[in-house]
Amino acid sequence: MKKARLIYNPTSGREEMRRLLPDILERLDRAGIETSCHATTGEGDATREASEAVDRGYDIIMAAGGDGTLNEVINGMAGKNDLPPLGIFPLGTTNDFARAMGIPKRWEDYCDLVIENKTRPIDIGIANGRHFINIAGGGSLTELTYEVPSRLKTMIGQLAYYMKGIEKMASLSPIRLEIRAEGLDLIEGEFMLFLIANSNSVGGFEKLAPDARIDDGMLDVIALKKCNLAEFIRLVTMALRGDHFNDPRVVYFKTSKMEVSSPDHVQLNLDGELGGELPGVFEILPQHLRIFA
Repeated sequence: MKKARLIYNPTSGREEMRRLLPDILERLDRAGIETSCHATTGEGDATREASEAVDRGYDIIMAAGGDGTLNEVINGMAGKNDLPPLGIFPLGTTNDFARAMGIPKRWEDYCDLVIENKTRPIDIGIANGRHFINIAGGGSLTELTYEVPSRLKTMIGQLAYYMKGIEKMASLSPIRLEIRAEGLDLIEGEFMLFLIANSNSVGGFEKLAPDARIDDGMLDVIALKKCNLAEFIRLVTMALRGDHFNDPRVVYFKTSKMEVSSPDHVQLNLDGELGGELPGVFEILPQHLRIFA
């Protein structure tokens, strides 16, 4: 019998996991997967629990929650040897990574993927020694995801981000950046934001980085040059269609390693969570982990 450890955020997805947990455990148990659970209690708890689960030799680790919970679990696993495969039950507000991977929304379907042992390798990003699975970035609007209170996200979901975004648009201001990447000349100037994508689903936009691949050993980098509010709104509309690369204000390239610095105070967003500040060194661990997908 396989042994699995399920790490879940009890507040994610309108606290849906509390209701689903008995059925998930029963379905896995019937298939020969003995699963123990851990409900997270605060920041960093999922990271500690995931690290301990790897060290204790679990055959499977599963994360249930939003992108923040998934990021913590990844940080507890990445960098270790002989990693078990990771399962993901998407219960958060945006679930960007799960959407990019085509992970089923129905818990029954995802349990069956785990039972059938259908896995694929994925890259893991590194930002100043911390790991991210889907996105890293900096700039005013990248702060949305960790500024919205978790209770508000639980209550009204995606609408919470829209409300915060409207609030921040009135105070949008550029940041000065210097970007150095392997094989490219120095990129510098005033930018509204920069994003480093590991998949093609970023912030609910499925065409923001359409060529990003989770297993190609590369990071897809998008930086938006200084613009006014009207221009910014127009570019957001273009990004919904995937037409934004035609605008000269959008810088796009692929790299396996880059450095970003700024004389301004710029906070980093890693998978929707506060991830420190610039300067930053960003690189990739190619096909470092297998996930059920």
